[in-house]
Amino acid sequence: MRIDRLGRIWGMYTLAFAGVVLLVWALESAGILGSRGIGYIFMGLTIAIYALIGIVSRTNKLDEYYVAGRQIPGIFNGMATGSDWMSAASFISMAGLVYALGYEGLGYIMGWTGGYVLLAVFLAPYIRKFGHYTIPDFVAARYGDGFPRVVAVLAAILVSSTYLIAQVTGVGVVMSRFLGIPYNIGVFVGLLGVLVCSFLGGMRAVTWTQVAQYIILIIAYLVPVIAISTKFTGVPIPQLMYGKALTAITELEAKYGITKAYVQPFNDWSPVMFLAFTLSLMAGTAGLPHILVRFYTVPSVRESRYSVGWALFFIFLLYFTAPAYAAFARWEILQNIVGQPIASLPAWAAAWTKTGLLTIKDANGDGILQFAELGINNDIIVLATPEIAGLPYVVAGLVAAGGLAAALSTADGLLMVVATAISHDIYYKLINPKASDKARLFLSKVLLIVVAIIAAWIATFRLQFIANIVAWAFSLAAASFFPILVLGIWWKRANRYGAITGMIVGLLITFAYIILNRHPAVKLELFGIKDTAAGIFGMPINFLITYVVSLLTPAPDPKVQDLVTEVRYPKRLLRTVEGPAD
Repeated sequence: MRIDRLGRIWGMYTLAFAGVVLLVWALESAGILGSRGIGYIFMGLTIAIYALIGIVSRTNKLDEYYVAGRQIPGIFNGMATGSDWMSAASFISMAGLVYALGYEGLGYIMGWTGGYVLLAVFLAPYIRKFGHYTIPDFVAARYGDGFPRVVAVLAAILVSSTYLIAQVTGVGVVMSRFLGIPYNIGVFVGLLGVLVCSFLGGMRAVTWTQVAQYIILIIAYLVPVIAISTKFTGVPIPQLMYGKALTAITELEAKYGITKAYVQPFNDWSPVMFLAFTLSLMAGTAGLPHILVRFYTVPSVRESRYSVGWALFFIFLLYFTAPAYAAFARWEILQNIVGQPIASLPAWAAAWTKTGLLTIKDANGDGILQFAELGINNDIIVLATPEIAGLPYVVAGLVAAGGLAAALSTADGLLMVVATAISHDIYYKLINPKASDKARLFLSKVLLIVVAIIAAWIATFRLQFIANIVAWAFSLAAASFFPILVLGIWWKRANRYGAITGMIVGLLITFAYIILNRHPAVKLELFGIKDTAAGIFGMPINFLITYVVSLLTPAPDPKVQDLVTEVRYPKRLLRTVEGPAD
């Protein structure tokens, strides 16, 4: 795509997509299209768009495949980063968590948003100055090649694979509901959507499909909640009007005898757990390999700063809306669903019950639905709210397209991290340094397919809520990458021995805590901290061990210490590492 025409191209794309939505709405209103047809149109059309962009962006150049040729302008890289960042957890699950947890659910929003500030201030511009392909490249340049790179690769694969499983799970949820197919089949159908975005063009194709996906997902997220806000309050600004929803929720809870008040803090978590969880997400955000690598795709350090700013803005649009989405959804359910005869519930209830994500049990046998008798999986609140609110089905189809876009965009970035970690950091850097570009690209493409199939297979087991799996990935990132990246940039004395030991111990402690907390025979819970905040244990231990071991072992080579100094001055030309600096 020509850089000077990008604004016009994406503006036309946005208008065209809006036109399609209006056309489908008109056809639904005329009785020409039913719910199944609308689902197929939105799923099929969006995947076709991503496939077309992937084909147009195909490349056999290594630099374009790994880092999009380092030519992505800051605003579009910010949009792609926002799309990469706003995964199935953000789009599908976050409002559901706020719906279920109330105050405690805000920990997700605070942690993810605050983590992006950490990333912008402490890491992103300095990572870009290295001019390499991967985060293990940074680790190798800063701490020495060999074992530090291997540990970093293993950590990147563990973090990214865990996160990838959550995205594929989100794809399966969307496909099963809106195409009317079994969840397990939906996972593998969605898998094709993931691969068409990344297989031919690598990071170049992934970047431009993520821009397209962001436009779809943000429209899909805002439209229904604006419509519901207008319906209940007469004002189409849900972010400012959901206080009215909270007041109504409090009154309805009193009416139905719901003792666990939605607005009451710390019903489900202790204050310690809330703080630990928020900090774990913040550090994990700043240490995610698939987000950090996005800053290698911009032309300069200056553009990386612009990119971070734009990304934060694009992310803010969705995160600022999530609490409103949750509040209006809860208000709608309490006001129009709870207290109604079970036999006369609307058709959407039966449709979601078939997916296994909604349960209705008449525990007292009175035939009237009580709030406690309605079991709603957190992962369907956003997807089901348009139907619950009685909006036209075209809105539900639009939301499904947005959920699919969110899951696919993040899955693409994660697949690239895993495939590149093995093909570039292991095969090329450590096994066969003489490998041709063609061989490296071929291996990357094979790995994309293999990793995607494995992730889809694991996702068929539905191990946890999407957001829980994502929280594990963030804990692992917080315990492995965040400390060594921060110390690697801001402390010249940090060395390979400290980094290796810190990463390994941090990962092991975090992973062990997750397992022991989840194990039914152990259920370890120190200070009331659950498995989703396990990174709060591994992260400080990583910092401490890296610091102590570095002081007890020889200092890094003077050239490496000079490198650390140079990295902190983005306007200086970096001469000590391979690749362009600015």
